[in-house]
Amino acid sequence: MRRLIFSLSALLLLWSCGENDNSPQAGDADIEKMLLSMSIEEKVGQMTNLTLSTVAKEVNGKVQLDTAKLRDALVNHHVGSLQNVIGHAYSLEEWHGMLNTMQKITLEETEHKVPFLYCIDAVHGANYVYGATLFPHNIGLAATRNLNVIEAGAAITAAETRAAGIRYNFSPVLDVGRSQHWSRFGETFGEDVYLVTKCGAASIRGYEGNNVADPSKVAACMKHFVGYSTPQNGKDRAPAYIPEIVLREYFLPPFQQAVDMGTHTLMVNSGEVNGVPVHASKFLLTEVLRIEMGYTGVVITDWQDILKMHERHQVAASHKDAVKLAVNAGIDMCIVPFDFSFYNDLLALVKEGEITEERIDQSVRRILKLKKELGLFENPYIEAEAIKNFAKPVYYDTALKAAHESMTLLKNNASTLPLSPESNVLLTGPLADSLSPLYGAWSYCWQGDNESVYPDSLPTIADKMKIANYVNWKDASLLSKAQQSDVIVAVVGEKAYAETPGNIPSLDFDQEQVDFIKKLSKTGKPIVLVLLEGRPRIIREIEPLCKSILLAYWPGTAGAEAISDVLYGKVNPSGKLPFTYPRHASDLITYDHKLLDEAKEVADPYSYNFEFNPQYEFGHGLSYSHFGYSNFELSTDTLVDEGSLVVKITVTNEGPYDGAEVVELYTKDRYATVTPSVKRLRKFEKVYLTKGESKRVSFLLTPKELEFVDQKMHWNAESGDFDVLCGGLTKSFFLKL
Repeated sequence: MRRLIFSLSALLLLWSCGENDNSPQAGDADIEKMLLSMSIEEKVGQMTNLTLSTVAKEVNGKVQLDTAKLRDALVNHHVGSLQNVIGHAYSLEEWHGMLNTMQKITLEETEHKVPFLYCIDAVHGANYVYGATLFPHNIGLAATRNLNVIEAGAAITAAETRAAGIRYNFSPVLDVGRSQHWSRFGETFGEDVYLVTKCGAASIRGYEGNNVADPSKVAACMKHFVGYSTPQNGKDRAPAYIPEIVLREYFLPPFQQAVDMGTHTLMVNSGEVNGVPVHASKFLLTEVLRIEMGYTGVVITDWQDILKMHERHQVAASHKDAVKLAVNAGIDMCIVPFDFSFYNDLLALVKEGEITEERIDQSVRRILKLKKELGLFENPYIEAEAIKNFAKPVYYDTALKAAHESMTLLKNNASTLPLSPESNVLLTGPLADSLSPLYGAWSYCWQGDNESVYPDSLPTIADKMKIANYVNWKDASLLSKAQQSDVIVAVVGEKAYAETPGNIPSLDFDQEQVDFIKKLSKTGKPIVLVLLEGRPRIIREIEPLCKSILLAYWPGTAGAEAISDVLYGKVNPSGKLPFTYPRHASDLITYDHKLLDEAKEVADPYSYNFEFNPQYEFGHGLSYSHFGYSNFELSTDTLVDEGSLVVKITVTNEGPYDGAEVVELYTKDRYATVTPSVKRLRKFEKVYLTKGESKRVSFLLTPKELEFVDQKMHWNAESGDFDVLCGGLTKSFFLKL
């Protein structure tokens, strides 16, 4: 059975035969009428996106618009969209005053009165709006394996972003996190393509709903198309070398799902794939994205990435050449962001005949359609109904649930956790009384590391764990006080970072913190390690010194409370790793690796050992309870084309606490014409069980879900033997096609 997808040669043939690029058709009379009457200058302005600092400045911590610069942008250069903040978040009132002023100038002083669109990175809550609720980053959300809580968090993010007057959100990240030291790993939903696809879809449902004109919704932006998350050197915006077969199987599916859902916008990968900047790749942006995948929405560049094609990638001799490459490749809107260079060069290219006006019309049609669907033509100013959705107390409950369910218990020897309220607990560590490691990137400022711009009311872990004895990790009395304690809780990990400033040479843990844990261990007291991190830092040296290890990721607004609740047993942890936690910094293998990745030649030819020995495997996560699996059944031992296979298993809470268990179903293709992975995640379901309770869990498998990309670049399932793995149990079936 094969699902045909286009190879490069087939796509080029289609293009040469005059196939269109799936741009919106001339079906909206109002938009077509407007397009016919707009000047080329107005059209190019709609394709131009500037950052706020080009039209404003900060005065005494407050944003102040420069009306002369604003008019120059909106009226003289017809700029259709703006974005970002200057330095830090703003209050709801500041956003309203600023955006209403911008819209008023646009509607009163421009000829066609096309409303402007404001855009923002609200990636784990409305993180640039004071008073909004911030959620765990995507890596923590993926650990919950709870699609409902992911969707609910995204819906709250949309509501609070829209309440500020912003209708376009640069989220979610659909990059599959295959490079664990990448600085944006924490913004991904992990290393597995199925998990990323499901979590990304839940996020998009929360942002967009059924109607982005709704005053509680925003336009989502699937990003970063495509291959951004696996740079060869692990650094942000570095080159990636991805065989087409890998690109199609592991990186395109989350975007295809988002396209099929009708997601309104897409942001392009800042890096390059196989030597071609994605912003210059007509193959990826037109042949694959438009023709093959059927995408009809807006394609926006990332920050300054057309300029970088000239200055950094060096594929264009001038900025003007870069503009020509990018627009002809398929971009619709450029985040310039500081000047009118894109506007000027694109205008010149059209007037010189280097880019056709028909090509410009394709992009502007998409942009106008986006604005219309967002309700900007009917309701361009701040919406009263939207404001009512801001800062509802129930939002915190959702953030707390998300943070609770993200907590991943990696180790718990001798039942050290949960802590007893009667125990003498010493709380310490470099991150125990800090805010930024709880919030991570994109929190009140871009890097999330400037705690001076955080609200004063936010609690640290030390604030929430009042019954513990907090001692600063640099305090001279630390060891003597530790000797008097029953247990030590040490909070360590990474401070906040984002994008390129988060690049590191190695995943090795900070040596000062390693030495700190070693020093604590000499007291002989049990150590509970709490990890705050956006990517897995190597804990091989300190893991044996700790009785318990709790991975909290970057948990957001409710993070401190959630950590305290789990440590003291108010909540039973249920998070599962969305990535493989490596044991060594140079041994980074994903769970769905090939068997040959494990091969260790012993001596003689063909004499091998096979070893996969990470610190913790994908899907690992302990509970204060124990869950048993039994009665594993398949509805048939032969799965036929167009048929289905029902898998059933009983899960029982055999421990002393109520809790939740994530039931994960994997398959293994024993033999295939492309080397199969050792296993692949196919389904998961989170079940809540009181102590002693059992539940029967069912999954449906079809041949389509067993497909892989074959040597001819087709999605294909092949007849043969398969194993089904769940809860440590295995069954087999034969796929007959």
